Amino acid sequence: MDAITDSRIEAIRGFNRFYTQRIGILRRDPYGSDLPLTEVRILYELAHGRSLAASDLVRELDLDAGYVSRILQAFETKGWLRRKPSDSDARRNVLALTAAGRRAMVPLEKASHDQVARLIAPLSDDDTGALVASMGLIGRMLGADAQDADVVLRTHRPGDIGWIVQRHGELYARECGWDATFEALVAEIAARFIRRFDPAHERCWIAERDGTRLGSVVLVRRSRTVAQLRLLLVEPSARGLGVGKRLVDQCIAFARSTGYRRMMLWTNAGLDAARAIYESRGFRLLKEEPHHSFGQDLVGQTFGLRL
Repeated sequence: MDAITDSRIEAIRGFNRFYTQRIGILRRDPYGSDLPLTEVRILYELAHGRSLAASDLVRELDLDAGYVSRILQAFETKGWLRRKPSDSDARRNVLALTAAGRRAMVPLEKASHDQVARLIAPLSDDDTGALVASMGLIGRMLGADAQDADVVLRTHRPGDIGWIVQRHGELYARECGWDATFEALVAEIAARFIRRFDPAHERCWIAERDGTRLGSVVLVRRSRTVAQLRLLLVEPSARGLGVGKRLVDQCIAFARSTGYRRMMLWTNAGLDAARAIYESRGFRLLKEEPHHSFGQDLVGQTFGLRL
């Protein structure tokens, strides 16, 4: 090994030591919980809307199968976990958190969120953006999936809300034939979000790759216990990368960590790609109602998710 390569390896090792210390991984209770970090990570995977089997956890987290089995058995004993046959393959059992398991995850999500918020609080918005972009570069260079490494999610900043209105108007006119009254509705929703923005209970996320916006979603407070998902959009160039799923997952995770009990959303029949995402995350159709809007005869649909 030459001296240049050796010095680079030491630099990477030094950064690893620095970062693990800053985010508290070495502490006995990194999230103020008596759960080991591995158990917290498994809870996180189960809480984020994916249909996972035990073998998926073993493979994706690179863990010993026996170790994972013992953790899952402990979760079942606590009443946090249930197993059920897969909808697509009855021979395969998938894992799902119970209501008690989701409640156990809420303070962990909040502790993790708050920990990172404190870490980046001294940074400017530009510096935070550079930090996230650099992390994406690390992921790409070390072989992370394109979905996770190339696309980053960030909260909104000046200019984003105008872009959301513009792209909704353009895409729905082109793809659905909706008229300008739809863009007017989006503008009203967006303006209300900015005027009444409550950062403790509401969020807007922008999906971005190399500085280019690829998608958006907004979560607003409908009531003390109900959050509403609004303005989900994915650019045509980013479809198939899992951007929509990540945006919806971000909303669900934030809603749970904030203490909402339910989520709801309103959409229209025929938007099948979005509906597939909602249903894969546990949303269920609550009601349908025909209406004439945006120059079209449409069927409005209300979906709900119990958190």
